[in-house]
Amino acid sequence: MAERSVAPAAPELVVETDTGSTVMSPCRDYHVGRDPLSDIVLDDARVSWHHAVLRPEDGHWTLADEHSTNGTYADGRRIEESDVGPGSVLRFGNPADGPRAVLTGRPLPATDRPSAVSMPALTGTYRQPTSVRPLPERAIRIGRAAGNDLVVDDLVVSRRHAELRARPDGTYEIVDLGSHNGTFLNGRPVRRAPVGPGDIVGIGHSAFCLVGDELQEYVDTGEVSLDVQDLTVAVDGGRKVLLDHVSFPVGEKCLLAVVGPSGAGKSTLLGALTGQRPAEQGTVLYDGRDLYRDYAELRQRIGLVPQDDILHVQLTVRSALTYAAELRFPQDTAKAERLGRIDEVVRELGLAERTGQPVHSLSGGQRKRVSVALELLTKPSLLFLDEPTSGLDPGMEHSVMRMLRGLADDGRTVVVVTHSVLSLDVCDRLLVLAPGGRVAYYGRPGDALAFFGFEHWPEAFDAFEGLRDRDWAGEYRASRFHPQYVVNSSSQPHTARAGPVAVGPPPEPRSWAAQFGTLVRRYTAALCADRVFLATMIGLPFVMGAMARAVVGSGLTLDSAMNALLILCVGGVLTGAANAVRELVKERVIYRRERAVGLSRSAYLMSKVFVLGTITVLQAIVLTQVGLFGVKLNAPGGKGVLMPPLLELTVAVALLAFTSMLLGLVVSAVVRKEEVTMPLLVLLAIVQVVFGGALLRLHGVPGLEQLAWLVPTRWGLGAMAGTVGLSRIMPGDLTADPLFRHAVGVWLRNMGMLVVLSALYCFLVSRLLRLQEPAVMRK
Repeated sequence: MAERSVAPAAPELVVETDTGSTVMSPCRDYHVGRDPLSDIVLDDARVSWHHAVLRPEDGHWTLADEHSTNGTYADGRRIEESDVGPGSVLRFGNPADGPRAVLTGRPLPATDRPSAVSMPALTGTYRQPTSVRPLPERAIRIGRAAGNDLVVDDLVVSRRHAELRARPDGTYEIVDLGSHNGTFLNGRPVRRAPVGPGDIVGIGHSAFCLVGDELQEYVDTGEVSLDVQDLTVAVDGGRKVLLDHVSFPVGEKCLLAVVGPSGAGKSTLLGALTGQRPAEQGTVLYDGRDLYRDYAELRQRIGLVPQDDILHVQLTVRSALTYAAELRFPQDTAKAERLGRIDEVVRELGLAERTGQPVHSLSGGQRKRVSVALELLTKPSLLFLDEPTSGLDPGMEHSVMRMLRGLADDGRTVVVVTHSVLSLDVCDRLLVLAPGGRVAYYGRPGDALAFFGFEHWPEAFDAFEGLRDRDWAGEYRASRFHPQYVVNSSSQPHTARAGPVAVGPPPEPRSWAAQFGTLVRRYTAALCADRVFLATMIGLPFVMGAMARAVVGSGLTLDSAMNALLILCVGGVLTGAANAVRELVKERVIYRRERAVGLSRSAYLMSKVFVLGTITVLQAIVLTQVGLFGVKLNAPGGKGVLMPPLLELTVAVALLAFTSMLLGLVVSAVVRKEEVTMPLLVLLAIVQVVFGGALLRLHGVPGLEQLAWLVPTRWGLGAMAGTVGLSRIMPGDLTADPLFRHAVGVWLRNMGMLVVLSALYCFLVSRLLRLQEPAVMRK
């Protein structure tokens, strides 16, 4: 059998134009045109949107015209297809003065340098170093402060972040200096690790690579590509497919819109692309790097704006952004640095005149801009938005989409998941998902309806629902758009998943104490700005205290004692639970997003407990003093169990109210909507009254007695009844309850059980918060 000859690979070439140069690797085609996502963009009216294509074939390159209006010219002659190589001079649109491109051989000194973004030989992604310096003889300190050997101007980098140290054997190691956002080696967080040639050291938005005797730095400026390969997500043991082999490339500075009918997998795709819910199969390449493999490092370069606002609407715009900056930037970031970054983002998004306004007073479009501003603080390269125009009128919607167009043009890749189709014309690419999570179309927005054969989008969406058996994905793969926009436009070779995704929680940019302090101040400011909450918080203890005072009269008697204590118990329960029952559910979206960027779950929970607990205890003091100050309590011998009667009652009501506040947090963590919290609050109060022991005999009743152990009022009322000796004031079967006895051991047991219930409720809230987080954030 004759030996089959193998054609040599085409040489690498450089295309030089007036706007820059592009290195062409023989692994794929290169498109030329006015389309901003072309490989070689020529912004000239004489150039067609898709003008020509350069292809590697059998050891050489060919230039083919793509039916352009004004023609393609090689060395002065118009061509339909022609061989080209080093020295070829190309013109587009006019043979004399049309945009020019010159082909040259790729210079060896620059091309021998591997890219720290990705290895060129494997991915075809080339990045020239931002800076190059000799390798250190001893050590190079890297950080944000001016005194470092290598200064990184990036607010997510600590002032003294890491050191690259030379070892006695001639090798190097990277040592983290206690940075807040971490130091990464090949995408993995490290404290101390050896560094070899080709290894990538990630610090903030910068990557460092050892090449020969040089240390090369690459700065992620935001102009990155995203390549999605065969993403598949299935649930119910694989019986239901949410994403079915979804593949598409997203170029640099691209604005991509993702549309489709309900149930088409848009939210699932968003979770897979952001890494919060990784796909079981398939790969997402961030500029040639496996996003899932290197997610620990790359996650801080991804911004996500959920559908609901991630803001405390009571705060002003500047206050909301200031607290967000405190939580997201390293603890050693100076206040002036944070405020400077806030001013930059506010100016970029046109919010300079709105910074003093409360967020709730802004229009829907302006509020969305503030949510985007919050994400832009850390300069993400990839920005994802979930339904940013939901609920906006057409004018506001267009304004928001134009804003996103500007963000992409400034050097970001922006992906918008939306139901709206009114402003798709501002997008570079459109992804249409059909039911079952299949790609029904990917390409220019203007070609989509004609491809589907409809004049209006509602007709297309109706067809998706009504013709579920139609092979929308197959029709797209068979069309001319699939090779044009997916196969030939991808700059990355197909990369198979090497193993299961193992994504850990994010680093905490600030210490627990610093986060706790910021959260307490922010939460206090938000509550103080909520006038309705303030009025309720101040008025409720006075109202309940006045009711108790009206019942008790001048002293606790046979007719008034039980009712007075019961009112105090109900008042303590209502003040505590009412304070907390809305506080977690209304911030759920905010919590999830902040948790994804390093918020401590325990710091968040303890900030709620501290602020609400302080308010609740003060309310309990007011309630008890208004209801009982100056009243003859008729305690045995005029004394309480351990303290003066009024003080002892105040302590019991305060601890009961505090425990009820934590029970309110449990309810708030369980419910899905804020609207159902008020009915549950009423139900909670009724249960407290029934199982407190004031209306029903509980002692010795199997089932009821044990169930009442979980009710705070059972123990709070017992402690209060023991303080005043209720069984002596109004003897009877009901007051003979052992928990009502005037004894040190009984009183301490009642108070101790309130402490135990508080700890139990706090633990439940923590577990419930954990369940609300994406799996990658749980720890």
